[in-house]
Amino acid sequence: MTRGNQRDTDRAKAQKKLSAGKNKNTMSGTEYQKSKEDAAAIMREKQRKADEKRQAEAGGKKK
Repeated sequence: MTRGNQRDTDRAKAQKKLSAGKNKNTMSGTEYQKSKEDAAAIMREKQRKADEKRQAEAGGKKK
């Protein structure tokens, strides 16, 4: 068991560790929403290209 000053320093370290993990998002609500929409648009475009590629490969194999 820790005693005296060690207990206080351990509490301070634990508090610092917890607070460091909480502040990852520094964007405002609208900025965060815009970034999510941009990422979703990119993923939709990638998915559309992958679907077109699959359809082209499936069409090519049937001939």
